[in-house]
Amino acid sequence: MADIEDILAVERIDDDIYRSSVFASALRRTFGGQVAGQALVAATRTVGTEFRVHSLHGYFLRPGKPDHPTIFLVDRIRDGRSFVTRRVNGVQNGETIFSMSASFHVANDEGIEHQDTMPTAPDPESLPDGSELEGPAKALRAEWENFDVRVVPEDQLVKHGWFASQQRVWFRYRKPLPDDQLLHVCTLAYMSDMTLLGSSNVAHPGVRLQSASLDHAMWFLRPFRADDWLLYDQTSPSASGARALTQGRIYDRAGRMVAAVTQEGLTRTGVPEQKASFMAERE
Repeated sequence: MADIEDILAVERIDDDIYRSSVFASALRRTFGGQVAGQALVAATRTVGTEFRVHSLHGYFLRPGKPDHPTIFLVDRIRDGRSFVTRRVNGVQNGETIFSMSASFHVANDEGIEHQDTMPTAPDPESLPDGSELEGPAKALRAEWENFDVRVVPEDQLVKHGWFASQQRVWFRYRKPLPDDQLLHVCTLAYMSDMTLLGSSNVAHPGVRLQSASLDHAMWFLRPFRADDWLLYDQTSPSASGARALTQGRIYDRAGRMVAAVTQEGLTRTGVPEQKASFMAERE
C-alpha cells in the first residue's frame, strides 16, 4: 500500500482544479475514505492558513475506479471573516463520483467547552492485531496494511442497553507522520470510513449484505495525531429499507473527543454472494 502522504498529495493542474494519482488496489471500487480525504486536501489548498476545517458533508454518488485518477473541482462558495465554505466535486470520465461541502473556521476562536466522557475500552496493545483473519477480512487488512485496526472483542465490549447495535475499534496510522495537523485531519477523514458501516451488522451476525457508503459527515473537534491510537466508538441507531444509519465518536488516548462522524450506508439483503462485496456498486 502507498504511504498516506502520497495518497493525499493531489496535484494542482489549474486554478481550483486538482488531480489524484493512481495507486494499486485489490478493491473493485475506490475506497470511499480515499476520495473523501483527497477532496478535503483539494479544498484546503484554496483556504488561508488562518482557517481550520471543522466539518465536511459528502455524498458517494458513483463507484470510483481505482485504476483511474480523480479530478477534484473546487468551488469557492463563501469567504467570510470567521468561516469559509468550499464545495468539491470528484470526477472520473466526465461523471461526478463524489460531492462534498467543507466548512473552515478561523483558528483560536473562543467559546464554551464540554464533551462526553470517553467510553471504557481495553488497551489497544492487548487486542488481536488482525493477523489471524481469513477470507475477505484478510484481504482488507492487506489493503490497509499501513493502518493498525483492532476491533474490541464482543466479550470485552462494555455495552449500553439502549443502543441497538454497537462496536468499538482502536485504530492508528502505523508510520510516524509529520507535525502537520492538516495531514492528520485528512488522514483521519480517510480512516473514518473504515469499519463504521460494519457497526450496523453487529446486531445481525452471519447475515450477508450488499453494502456501500452512501454519505458521510464529519466534524473535527480538537487537535490530534492520526499516528497515535484513537478509539472509534460506533453505534447504528437504525436500519431499515436496505439502509443503515451509523454514528461514531473518536477519542484520543487522553480521553479527548477529537472528531464525530455520521454515515448512512446501503445494507441490502437477499443478493447473490458475488454482489455482496465490501465495495458494492452504487445504483
